[in-house]
Amino acid sequence: MEDYFSQPLADLERDQRPELSYQVGVTLENTEKPKCAVDEPCLNVIARLDPSERPLDISGHYPDPKCRFFWKMSTPPPYKTDYPALNAPNVIPQAPKLSGIWESVMEKWGRSMKDAVENVAEMDAGKYGPHLLAPTASDLTTYGRKDTILAGFHTDLNCLTIHGRSRFPGLNIWARNTGKRISVRFPPTGRFLLVQSGKQIEHLTAGLIKAGYHEVVVNDATIQTIAKRKVSHPDRPLIRISSTFFWHLSSDYDLAPISSLLGRAKSLHATEPEESLEGLYPSMKVGQQVQK
Repeated sequence: MEDYFSQPLADLERDQRPELSYQVGVTLENTEKPKCAVDEPCLNVIARLDPSERPLDISGHYPDPKCRFFWKMSTPPPYKTDYPALNAPNVIPQAPKLSGIWESVMEKWGRSMKDAVENVAEMDAGKYGPHLLAPTASDLTTYGRKDTILAGFHTDLNCLTIHGRSRFPGLNIWARNTGKRISVRFPPTGRFLLVQSGKQIEHLTAGLIKAGYHEVVVNDATIQTIAKRKVSHPDRPLIRISSTFFWHLSSDYDLAPISSLLGRAKSLHATEPEESLEGLYPSMKVGQQVQK
């Protein structure tokens, strides 16, 4: 993946599919903006955090300096979907050194990640979901200064997100029960993965399971790893690769809170003068939720 993302810009641009809202192929750096910067509920979450636990400032609403490749890992539905852009065919890079091996590598990697997340939660509603293997790159030669935001504070819109180990630290998550910021650290050896909840499972559970907030930044540990990597692998690109997989519900599935969980959520919030849970989590197609 380092070799792919270190290609000349003109080569990467051939793999873009903006007409499909970048749902397959590459999304170049400085394209995606963290939605939280202009989302009042999200800004309220930040305001309620202790100042020492808040994410790096995203109020400028600058685009993230990350580059991402989406590779579909979905089973084509046996019906005509109302959301063809979310179920488009994959893109194979044209570079000769990559084109011949790309599909087999991505399929093997994607199957491993998909199998892992489905061991956590398997739902019929996700059988035909437009699941995405989404390796994400940050050029630390250009964006390697301390406190650079690589991916601004946000939640994921899908159902479950699974992360593998990155060579470079920088992922922060927030504990919803304490508001504490946690720097993610995998044990130095062994096969470990991090699973985060997304907006779709929050919707299904009427908020009993909340989508997890996270950010990716350059911190002291990132800078220390950059220095070590320059010595140990001087000929390799200084590119942070996030091994990420987005597990989705099927695009045509009716997304609404499960009735038993909605009742439980209402009992927990009976005295709170907030918007109704039906208003917070209205019934809609998953494809509508993704395209909002």
